[in-house]
Amino acid sequence: MKKKFYNKAVGLVGMLAITALFVACDEHRDYPDTSMKPCHILCTDGKVLSVSDFEHSGKQAIAVVFHVNHDEKTEGNGYAVYLWDLEPLAFADSIGVKQNTSADIAALDGFENTFALLNTSDASSPLAEKAFDLWRYGQSSYIPSVAQMRLLYHAKEKINPIIKMCGGDTLSIEADDCWHWTSTEVAGQQTAKAWLFSMSSGAIHDTPKTQAHQVRPIITINN
Repeated sequence: MKKKFYNKAVGLVGMLAITALFVACDEHRDYPDTSMKPCHILCTDGKVLSVSDFEHSGKQAIAVVFHVNHDEKTEGNGYAVYLWDLEPLAFADSIGVKQNTSADIAALDGFENTFALLNTSDASSPLAEKAFDLWRYGQSSYIPSVAQMRLLYHAKEKINPIIKMCGGDTLSIEADDCWHWTSTEVAGQQTAKAWLFSMSSGAIHDTPKTQAHQVRPIITINN
């Protein structure tokens, strides 16, 4: 008799434990997922919001998240692309000066490259000056590197509808409007050429620095 009672008690305790586990899991699902994701919107006050939260916020958008970093060695939590293209400008005002970018087409170093362009005393960069003029609302915009443009290229189909919703310029794939300056000089030809990137095909093209082309700045998100 005692054995039967003991078995029933053990079974009841087991059922209660399983029930408690399911209740705990159900409670866990009630918490909202607030992590940053591609297609989230960066606002002028530095807040990053989902599309639905943005629509009810009354805030002003400035950029759209296109990449979230998962590598601890990469600076920042992710990248957001500015809503608008900048007017066509030259990479440099003259040929013959190495402007000390990394010239590494695999490096996510657009910020460092843009600063190098600004910090070169023997040549100025109308492109970099214009990008840094956008520094406001606490957002530091810069010219993306080749590698960062590749990330943007692969995200364009997802983020273009969000850019359009926010009143920005969608990333064009038209032949006469798809090429953008990167901040990466061409290795071995740093005094004369830098890389253009095609948002249509993902191709890069070595181009004389004095040519005027558009640029789409990006912003590193650190919050």
